[in-house]
Amino acid sequence: MQIRNSVIDRFLPSSVRLRIDPLHPTCLPMNALTDLPPAALDHVAQYFRTLSEPTRLRILNVLGTGELSVGEIAQQVDSSDANVSRHLAQMARHGLVAREHHGTSVYYRIADPAVHDLCNLVCGSIARRFDAAAVARAAFTAPARKVPASRKK
Repeated sequence: MQIRNSVIDRFLPSSVRLRIDPLHPTCLPMNALTDLPPAALDHVAQYFRTLSEPTRLRILNVLGTGELSVGEIAQQVDSSDANVSRHLAQMARHGLVAREHHGTSVYYRIADPAVHDLCNLVCGSIARRFDAAAVARAAFTAPARKVPASRKK
């Protein structure tokens, strides 16, 4: 996840900013949240708060297919244009989406590809926990008894 914010630029030297940048191997990745000052942690918390709204996750999901207008997004997430615009503005403030004007229309796209990696990581973690819980529950259920063929009608 690359954090883009003037707060981070002011308080953190470039050598310790949180980023995933394969083109710049000299960037030092941060190993723990303990390396971040409080102002940076506040920004990270706001980034996650932005992702914590289900409508915003649905918007990011539909934007995963490519660039879309507000109306197209609203239709796909079953919401009003005004509501989608409000969510898109919030996500744009945190660098999750970018907008481009094409004539009289505004199109949005995912601006930070790390969002895909983050969502895959979280979804994979949740799926593994659900699978483990299902296996644990299955241990407490009795196997279904087979009915002899002579009793079936």
